[in-house]
Amino acid sequence: MKPTLAIAATAALGLLAGCAGQVDSQNPPRELQDIARSTSVNTLWDEQIGDGMGLGGYTLTPARDGDTLFAADQHGLVMALDADTGEIRWEHELDNGASSSLTAVAGGVYLGTRNGEVVALDQSSGEEVWRSRVSSEVLSAPQINSQLVVVQSVDGNVTALDRASGSERWVYTSSRPSLTLRTTGTPRIIDAVTFAGLANGRLVTIENGSGRALWERRIATPEGRSDIERMVDLVGQPVLTPDGRLYVTSYNGRLVALQATSGQVLWSRDVPSYHTPVLVDDTLYVVDDDSHLVALSASNGEQRWRLDDLAGRQLTAPAFADGRLVVGDFEGYLHVIDAENGTLVGRTEIDGSGISARPLTDGNRVYAMADDGSLEALELNP
Repeated sequence: MKPTLAIAATAALGLLAGCAGQVDSQNPPRELQDIARSTSVNTLWDEQIGDGMGLGGYTLTPARDGDTLFAADQHGLVMALDADTGEIRWEHELDNGASSSLTAVAGGVYLGTRNGEVVALDQSSGEEVWRSRVSSEVLSAPQINSQLVVVQSVDGNVTALDRASGSERWVYTSSRPSLTLRTTGTPRIIDAVTFAGLANGRLVTIENGSGRALWERRIATPEGRSDIERMVDLVGQPVLTPDGRLYVTSYNGRLVALQATSGQVLWSRDVPSYHTPVLVDDTLYVVDDDSHLVALSASNGEQRWRLDDLAGRQLTAPAFADGRLVVGDFEGYLHVIDAENGTLVGRTEIDGSGISARPLTDGNRVYAMADDGSLEALELNP
């Protein structure tokens, strides 16, 4: 589903009329065609996660840590499930609706709420460990390193909280255009620094000890006459490689590869996207703004293949599963694509409410949650 648009006024954010997830009559979605299904998709278990994501445009992507899956619904119900069987281990009711995807790591579960709080829960019991208020709603998953929880809020601020106590460590403030997507980038955090994509089309590297910017680089330049045409939000999560390369997408902009230490641009391609890419070996997979799935060389950006059969179907970000890619669409179908050549090799329907959350994968297993809260564990065969 495409992100909703939001207007940044002097002191508040408002929603533009209508939802960007609605079907575009000028560019209707491709009708699904019969495919040669060389991959079967088998349901292992299914469970209902409360009332799902609702109509507020919140994408509540589940998280997995070890043998436990964590998921939430629009009203703040958080559930822990056995990843193998779907058995519910615990449920916890927040006193406010959930607004962000979940992060689960090292014994904690972290998420944002609609009243601008970040909440940490204990993985084993679901009990609340701490909560901390930030400057506005957090719409993307909190990011964790050994000491910090870093969140990006809808007003453009990036806030670092103490991982143990939730106390504020620092806040980085950026300028916002008059019109932005009703979502935010997801920071990429390592021990020393945080990489954050901003609504003004810039990428900033923040020093985690002090919260000061080390360098800032423009990724996308506003173009066009209208405010909508000039939107260049960086709403995907930067992809960081062990050898220090960054890959960054931008709405109405470009896909850019940079040197992480300096921000030097290594290459760029005209692949506008509001999704996080997937990097597998030396291939980068990205869903662009019009739901074309593109594979490029991570070394030089050369295109390896492009899948147009799902254009306009408001695909999720892709996930990699045992030599294949999986994406969800606005009608609730999960599509399986051969990562080597871009051929559609499998398909299953989760629920007609649509799939906005990026699927989770582990080997040949896929966890897909529809917008109504229908969660399925699937196995790809052969």
